[in-house]
Amino acid sequence: MALPKGFLFDFDGVIVDSFESHYSAWTSAFKELFNKEIAPFPKSYAGKSPMIIAEYFCSVIGEENHTEKLYSLKDKHLDVYFKVPKLLPGVREFTAFLIEEKIAYGIASNATKSFLKNSTHHLELDFNTVFGLEDYVKPKPAPEAYILLAETLGFNEDDFKDIWIFEDSLTGTKAAKLAGMVPIGIATEYSEEELKKAGSILVFPTLLEAYQYLTK
Repeated sequence: MALPKGFLFDFDGVIVDSFESHYSAWTSAFKELFNKEIAPFPKSYAGKSPMIIAEYFCSVIGEENHTEKLYSLKDKHLDVYFKVPKLLPGVREFTAFLIEEKIAYGIASNATKSFLKNSTHHLELDFNTVFGLEDYVKPKPAPEAYILLAETLGFNEDDFKDIWIFEDSLTGTKAAKLAGMVPIGIATEYSEEELKKAGSILVFPTLLEAYQYLTK
């Protein structure tokens, strides 16, 4: 089969398992701000922007007016108490393959730039083009993140239908669809059925299986 023209990746849940990194920062920031224990993380919020997540945690205790304060504090805790996320299978094989095939690729995430920069640095990942929350006017599920990344990599709108986007969340899958690209599910957060219902054309357990599918 002919390979797609480009590959775009979400970060959390696709490249890394970063739940511990994020949730520990939310927990410590919430404790500092309110001196209370934080609510469990709701699965339906996976992939949403940190501001929306901050609003949720504040709403649980009726403190919505502190949303921005919690958002900023979490960002600070994520940086100061940085926990290197766990690399998921297949990432190094996939990037080595794309470099060899001279196929453009990059990351567009709803995570902050500093977290992405710290993580890719500590894990020594081969990603030159990385966009985070501060780069967009409208984060996912809006399509802006993926359109910006594709255009930066040199693609035009005619190419979009031949670009694969790897996403683990329903939020990101919606962004990929709205961008007019091809959503490919990674089933670290949601089931194959849920991801396909959201619009994923194919679903793989991790990037390793996606890499094997493309290279077999």
